[in-house]
Amino acid sequence: MIDFFFLVPIAIGMGLAGLAAFMWCLKSGQYDDLDGAAARILLEADEGPDPDPPGEHHSFRS
Repeated sequence: MIDFFFLVPIAIGMGLAGLAAFMWCLKSGQYDDLDGAAARILLEADEGPDPDPPGEHHSFRS
């Protein structure tokens, strides 16, 4: 029974910590553009580093 008095405040504290983390995510804009993120993964991007820059030819032959 004495464990009950320790576990309940710990569970409430963990729940409040989770709620605070969720509210921080909402405030920082993590959930603002869900449709854009879903469509962005399907598009081919022309930007970014060149996977094989000129002058650096990789050969897998030994």
